[in-house]
Amino acid sequence: MQGQKVYLDFDTVSGILNKRFYWDSNENILSYTTPTEVIKTEADSSFYFVNEKKKQSEYPITVTKDNTVYIAIDFVKQFSDMSYEYYKEPDRVVINYQWGDYLATTVKKATQLRYEPSIKSDILVQLEPDQPLTYVDPNEVIKGGFSKVMTEDGIIGYVKNKYAAKSYYDTLKSDYKAPEYKHIKKDGSINLVWHQVTNMDANNNLGNLIEKTQGVTTVSPTWFKISDNEGSITSLAEESYVEQAHALGLEVWGLVDDFSTDISMTDLLSHTSSREKLIQNLKNAVKQYNLDGINIDFEKISSEAGADYIEFIRELSVMCRNNSIVLSIDNYVPTSYSAYYDREEQGLVADYVIIMAYDEHHGGSEESGSVASIGFVDNAINNILEMVPGERVIIGIPFYTRMWKEAPDKSGKITVTSEAYGMSKAQALLDDNGVEVKWDDQTGQYYGEYKKDGATYKIWLEEEDSIEAKLKLINKAGVAGIACWKLGLEKESIWEIINKYLK
Repeated sequence: MQGQKVYLDFDTVSGILNKRFYWDSNENILSYTTPTEVIKTEADSSFYFVNEKKKQSEYPITVTKDNTVYIAIDFVKQFSDMSYEYYKEPDRVVINYQWGDYLATTVKKATQLRYEPSIKSDILVQLEPDQPLTYVDPNEVIKGGFSKVMTEDGIIGYVKNKYAAKSYYDTLKSDYKAPEYKHIKKDGSINLVWHQVTNMDANNNLGNLIEKTQGVTTVSPTWFKISDNEGSITSLAEESYVEQAHALGLEVWGLVDDFSTDISMTDLLSHTSSREKLIQNLKNAVKQYNLDGINIDFEKISSEAGADYIEFIRELSVMCRNNSIVLSIDNYVPTSYSAYYDREEQGLVADYVIIMAYDEHHGGSEESGSVASIGFVDNAINNILEMVPGERVIIGIPFYTRMWKEAPDKSGKITVTSEAYGMSKAQALLDDNGVEVKWDDQTGQYYGEYKKDGATYKIWLEEEDSIEAKLKLINKAGVAGIACWKLGLEKESIWEIINKYLK
């Protein structure tokens, strides 16, 4: 309590009532995002900002005490599916946040509510006939003929079963209206290609590369990189590239990555001022180059920065939604150890969640294997559809494979290395070594191997049949489309297969 206001600690609010409350412990700022607003307030202040417009509350929204942050419950209630009542003597708050049926009873005969399930336990309050009670844990078996119950004014204790009337189910209903998140939805299937641009000259290759494709709807050039911990970016963007793409009927979603080695994404994303600067820089780039969308490719996020990352995504989505900018986010395939990327929340606030259904075995793998076996892709699709509606899911497929080399070192131990190849180069390498590949049902790919200079070489090909097997799954799942890494590594014949399944 402070004055006449009830406050709840931040961990209770964010952990139980509403996970969209975010606390920046570096700059002492509380943030909350709606579909179209970013609301911020500093600690112990009654002033707050809604999309940079300053406003004043009748009470401090947050207070800090002994290094703990507390939020006014009335402020929390504005944005949360909850209700509460405050009672005195002793001071307590009864909060309802779980709705639906609950098991209840009434007092049959005057008795006592006790602290422990024993007639020798302290009495908490006298119970009167017909007084309503709620069972706290209906399935709990308590010795001595007691049940754990709660009174209407929030006192929890134990009552003798013989004093409780026949139980019944009642319903707790909420009048809360959840905010509506509007999304940009493209007509037809999305056929996106990532265009790797490593220097300005590479922008000149767009026309030649696109000329060999069919049905591409969107190009995502790898133009922007995080360059420091304050939210600055470097750019390889070029206006003429966008003009050319638009003339070809393509949308351009500029990609921004976090691959620079001298930055800390934890430091950047955990500071409100740095997130704001990064979002403003991306907004400026979209405006300057007339981009249609932004593609976020942050692959270096640690678990400790998970909450900071998803807060950045929320805040970025507000900017994109208010400016009609498509927001897409690249993701690893869903796993328990990367759950902190919170793909479900991404699917709520972003327009498209892209799952990179490849790198099953990657350059750092200690064993040879497929880049994207059919089972790996199938699991990726099924898992993401449990989190995100299919209309907002895009599945990434590889236009490359890896040639694996297994060779003994000086001690005789087999070491594994690999090199990535595009489709045509991989096939040429096999042809040069006289390798006859065989179809592998388990991976849904052609497999080949050969020996040379004491080493064994293994490869799982990506070509027309393996891509078609993946597209059958993608088409059946009814997702929004595909994203292909990367433009220029594919055989031209691949596009006929893709267009067979994308509408």
